[in-house]
Amino acid sequence: MAVRGMRDNPLSSFWPVDVEGFEPLAELALDMRWSWNHAADEVWRQLNPALWELSHNHWVVLQTISQARLKQVLADPAFRARVDSLVQARQAEAEAPAWFQRNHPQTALTHVAYFSMEFMLSESLPIYSGGLGNVAGDQLKAAGDLGVPVVGVGLLYQQGYFRQVIDKDGTQQALFPYNDPNQLPITPLRDAKGDWLRLEVMLPGYSVWLRAWQVRVGRARLYLLDSNDVANPPIHRGITSELYGGGPELRLKQELALGLGGWRLLHVLGIRPQVCHLNEGHAAFAVLERAHTFMDETGQPFNVALAVTRAGNLFTTHTAVPAGFDRFDPALIEQYLGYYAEKRLGIPFRDLLALGRQNPDDASEPFNMAYLAIRGSGAVNGVSRLHGQVSRRLFESLFPRWPEQEVPVGHVTNGVHVPSWTSAAADDLWSRACGKDRWMGAPDAPEQDIQRMDDAGLWRMRSAARKALVDYSRERLSIQLASFNAPAAEIEAVKHTLDPNALTLGFARRFATYKRPNLLLHDPQRLLRILTDPQRPAQLIIAGKAHPADQAGKAMIQEWMRFIRQYEGRSHVIFLSDYDMLLTEKLVQGVDVWVNTPRRPWEASGTSGMKVLVNGGINLSELDGWWAESYTPEVGWALGDGQEHGDDLAWDAAEAEALYELLEREVKPEFYTRDAQGIPTAWVARMRESMAHLTPRFSADRTVREYTEQHYLAAAQEYCTRSADKGAPGRRIVDWRHALQMMWAPVRFGDVSVETDGEQITFEVQVYLGELDPQAVQVELYANGLDGGAPVRQPMVFARAMTGVVGSGGAGGVYRASVPANRPADDYTARIIPQHPGVAVPLEEQHILWQR
Repeated sequence: MAVRGMRDNPLSSFWPVDVEGFEPLAELALDMRWSWNHAADEVWRQLNPALWELSHNHWVVLQTISQARLKQVLADPAFRARVDSLVQARQAEAEAPAWFQRNHPQTALTHVAYFSMEFMLSESLPIYSGGLGNVAGDQLKAAGDLGVPVVGVGLLYQQGYFRQVIDKDGTQQALFPYNDPNQLPITPLRDAKGDWLRLEVMLPGYSVWLRAWQVRVGRARLYLLDSNDVANPPIHRGITSELYGGGPELRLKQELALGLGGWRLLHVLGIRPQVCHLNEGHAAFAVLERAHTFMDETGQPFNVALAVTRAGNLFTTHTAVPAGFDRFDPALIEQYLGYYAEKRLGIPFRDLLALGRQNPDDASEPFNMAYLAIRGSGAVNGVSRLHGQVSRRLFESLFPRWPEQEVPVGHVTNGVHVPSWTSAAADDLWSRACGKDRWMGAPDAPEQDIQRMDDAGLWRMRSAARKALVDYSRERLSIQLASFNAPAAEIEAVKHTLDPNALTLGFARRFATYKRPNLLLHDPQRLLRILTDPQRPAQLIIAGKAHPADQAGKAMIQEWMRFIRQYEGRSHVIFLSDYDMLLTEKLVQGVDVWVNTPRRPWEASGTSGMKVLVNGGINLSELDGWWAESYTPEVGWALGDGQEHGDDLAWDAAEAEALYELLEREVKPEFYTRDAQGIPTAWVARMRESMAHLTPRFSADRTVREYTEQHYLAAAQEYCTRSADKGAPGRRIVDWRHALQMMWAPVRFGDVSVETDGEQITFEVQVYLGELDPQAVQVELYANGLDGGAPVRQPMVFARAMTGVVGSGGAGGVYRASVPANRPADDYTARIIPQHPGVAVPLEEQHILWQR
């Protein structure tokens, strides 16, 4: 690997260093903290109010202001004092011990590297598509708030994800505006000499130079790589051209840049993470480069290096269907990684392919990035309780003969960075009730405080938020129509679209068939009656993009546009184009009800509905993802029966009917039933329960604390243990696995005896281990869990040796265990599984032998 510097700084022309007081302003503008902490909003508004309201990009506001205007505002003592105060507050917060420092002062954990294909931090840095980037951005923000030492690693896309326009015919058009780095809140990453840090990644027959950038995210840092370097030919400059664009080869090159380049960047920066968190399988090549780095440092071979480093790797899967995993043709993998496998890792290419295959001997099987991530990690998790179950089913084939319940995939349910999505009015309400640091402590603290909020205050907040959304939607829709030269009368009519006092429903997400965005259109006339009821009107604000290659998704957008244009409900339904972070923020702050209609169980988690909680919005959702574990009748409404029905059109029709029924018989009556003060008391009670019970539970602070205490701390400790003495413990693990492989075949069971004595059943089983060390395995009784409960795993203890053993079974012994007699003896069977200190079984070793 080569590292090269460049002296030129493309941002230098934008730094008016001769203006006194500019540097503190630049320091503020380059910190993404101010995208969710609005204490500095007035600073940017004072510099350029129009541009600030349009872009919410601190750095652009600062760059585009004239030097004369800049000198003018900086000459104002009150303005300077405000800036200095913000800088001092930021510094004090950075230096104060946060949750992590207070609660885990003695930990071995110094760095977590968080790899993700996308990060959603602010609309001013458009390098995100949707849910995956939302999770990554919110968790990085929360980690900074909590003081957890996380650094993000991602890619800087020249065009990001596409920008959406809906044309006159209601058809989605995709635009790809250029992300000018000069106008993004990022800075080139520089080495000790002041040179711009650039990395060389070898691809077949050529090198690609990757430029390194830095983003400040409060206490945290995000490092980005891009290939738009003048040293690269045009085709390679486009590797980081757009997110989720191009074909398999471009995707593979992007993932090589992220995984191999990202890990090398950390190494060059002197960052030595104990933990590497892979946010989806896109980043799984970091597993290989981390092992390669360990090989270089210790002289160990690849199998030992992988045994050591995987202990510090965590893989989070977000996918609910097999088609969602990135899979590459073996020939493409050989083209790009054949040399790397044999010359860098020192292994046959076939062994590298085996890491990404279910069946290593199937030459036609694609290379699966999720499989590589699993085989290179010490823990795996889904992103909701239900998704954990779904993922165990998806990955069951990698763990043959193991029960589905024991497939090693847990779950940490996603949460959202609450401050990023809270309206000013809601923030004021929560602050008065619970204090400013309400999300940093125990989840039950804000729950108790918000329960004491009075009905009138909650309803005022909700009504004001709805009006703000209506005003914003009218303005955005006017601009949307004007961009296609709509008639003046049509644009003028927008002023009367929507009613700030009407029940407001929101539906905004990616338009994909499994999300069923058109379920509400199953019976257009009935939907129209629901919306236009003069006594109890409702209105619907829709937004969302379909992938440019998803024809079915684009057709569903057209169907909504036809409905809006053909029926008299135009003033009750609008579609706002170019769904981005700013629009998301406005929607989740203003809607009364968030509607979500995916096919269970294809919504791994879903975070959109979590964002409305803090703002008093209520969820009406399919029992899928996070809602499956959070719904109770007091906090919202549920759709579906909690079962899986695939793509059954008859079931879709039944759920559409159920959705209409809920709106007609429960949602609308509750919203419009008012007391003498005009307050819908039952509605506000549901709001209060939702806010109090769900907002703390589904915050990213809770998620990051769980990752830290369930995974990061343990992974860091195990990695440190295995990497000691140049990886000698890893060598012992490899030797143990080799012994199991060589000596497992003769292992067998003999006779079993069962005795029932009152309230106990005692099992004795003969076990023949051959040449295998008895300490290398665990003999246990197993019974399936009852009613969805955990399985019974009762260790069996060595009772006595068997003498006079003949045959090929080798040395044997009798193992004994007793269990309560509250289940039939036939429910139990003995089994033999591997065991080794610190090793995750079956994740790292899949051998298992059943007595029956």
